[in-house]
Amino acid sequence: MSTEKVQIFDTTLRDGEQVPGCKLDTEQKLLIAARLDELGVDVIEAGFPISSPGDFTSVSEIARIVKNATVCGLTRAVEKDIEVAAEALKYAKRPRIHTGIGTSDSHIQYKFNSTREKVLERAVAAVRYAKRFVDDVEFYAEDAGRTDNDYLAQVCEAVIKAGATVLNIPDTTGYCLPEEYGAKMKYLRDHVGGIEKAILSCHCHNDLGLATANSISGVIHGARQIECTINGIGERAGNTSLEEVVMILKQHPYLDLDTSINTRLLYSTSQMVSQKMGMPVQPNKAIVGSNAFAHSSGIHQDGVIKKRETYEIINPEDVGVNESSIVLTARSGRAALAYRAKKLGYELTKVQLDAVYGEFLKFADRKKEVDNEDIHQIVEISAVEIEKVTS
Repeated sequence: MSTEKVQIFDTTLRDGEQVPGCKLDTEQKLLIAARLDELGVDVIEAGFPISSPGDFTSVSEIARIVKNATVCGLTRAVEKDIEVAAEALKYAKRPRIHTGIGTSDSHIQYKFNSTREKVLERAVAAVRYAKRFVDDVEFYAEDAGRTDNDYLAQVCEAVIKAGATVLNIPDTTGYCLPEEYGAKMKYLRDHVGGIEKAILSCHCHNDLGLATANSISGVIHGARQIECTINGIGERAGNTSLEEVVMILKQHPYLDLDTSINTRLLYSTSQMVSQKMGMPVQPNKAIVGSNAFAHSSGIHQDGVIKKRETYEIINPEDVGVNESSIVLTARSGRAALAYRAKKLGYELTKVQLDAVYGEFLKFADRKKEVDNEDIHQIVEISAVEIEKVTS
């Protein structure tokens, strides 16, 4: 069976930048956009052009420099928003306008003080108007995760007829369970007339820690675009993590789904975004965290030294990390100590290793981690004991 492509829609520069304290200037956004293009993302959501003059300028400048990816600008279902977005995107090789409106009863009643019928009319009108400026129009049904499926299908069918090329089905509040979100995608595939004319897209938030799981469930059930951010940054608890969904699809070939991402650039891209935004990556972050390929338990270290795949399902080099880390702590065993000592030029016999290991444990009890300089000291201190044992 041939592998189907899942498009990667990166919204680091729009949804990701909405994190408090992570404001980027245009120069920083251009650097990140260029890297995202090199990484191989299919769509770069460059910003929300009408939100500020600075955002308009950033979207416009990104549209000029991006060589391969589609460049997308967000709007509300408002004509002025759409006009401004079209102006910002006029230099893009592949422009997309991303417009939409809330479709859940909660949004309709409390956000818009409106009715389902009027919201449907606004959705169709927005897509038709955006279609006057660009061929590629993505429609978002905000809070689709909590939207009644029958009504959601009705809206989707109507906007496809109006010219929408992509249907974004956001779990805006991160409320859905993976089974529910996947079932929603399947329902739309089965009940929306003309669904073959549009791409279903996952846009999941991480309020309950399910953004990645929901997105994978979505593509398993028919979506062919995932909207995500580098390091999973975004509103509140964040968005779907780009590096996570990309590596899940890569590591599970039986899903017959893959992306065009150059995975060897994932770690350096993660570091770049972290530095520019001033948002540290948590050490235990999957794929790109500093501990993602680090081992401190003696049992794990022994297994990894003998055969890396014993405790690692991903080759670190595949995501741009040079090698696994053997972290020496009080929980480390002789195998790990011998491994590190050998890297530093010490070929220890079993007798020598026993003597050095005893001294190593003294250091390890005093420190959280034993480093290379400590190893040199340990070997020197142990030399006298080794001499006694061997004389």
